[in-house]
Amino acid sequence: MSTDHDLTTRGPQLTVLHLLRLKGFAAEDLIVRDTELDAAVVQDLLRQAQSDGLIAERSGRISGWALTAQGRTTHAELLAAELAESGAKPAVEHANTTFLELNQPFKELCSRWQMRPDGSVNDHGDQTYDDAVVADLGALHEQVLALTDEVAQALPRFGRYPRAFRRAYERLLSGDRKAFAAPLSESYHDAWMELHQDLLSTLGRERAAADGH
Repeated sequence: MSTDHDLTTRGPQLTVLHLLRLKGFAAEDLIVRDTELDAAVVQDLLRQAQSDGLIAERSGRISGWALTAQGRTTHAELLAAELAESGAKPAVEHANTTFLELNQPFKELCSRWQMRPDGSVNDHGDQTYDDAVVADLGALHEQVLALTDEVAQALPRFGRYPRAFRRAYERLLSGDRKAFAAPLSESYHDAWMELHQDLLSTLGRERAAADGH
């Protein structure tokens, strides 16, 4: 599939393909919600992408859409064109560097949230212990918001991340323990993993040892 049409034309298509790259798999209603595109537009884009061999539908207990091998190639081409035309590469490079500086501290916070210092599983029965971990996340949270707000000024599609991190953090403060690190629950950790993949994909890189997990 050619990527020689302009960025305005490519925008909605890239938005949908990019979400599928980050999520791995997504149902239509989630695509509509997270892309903030009109439902009819999303339906048309999905039908066209399927016709072009870029995505495939999975059915079963959970149904949804995922990129094909060709879809991943086309997505990478679209991202590269977007980055070149936007002039945002220095900002994304800086964001990636800052992210890697915060990655290890965040991983340590997740470990503390899940395990006690003695190696036992944290059953969240000790409110004082949990509050201390959340307080430490709060300090890192401000740096995460600064990082994502800054890169979103250069490449507006990153604007979804400040909102996602704020929502997860507010849920955590309100007592929702899943909002910290529970997988597939729109947790802080979920947003963290998506941001990491987004930075790597935008820069056209594969995950390496220096990137952590």
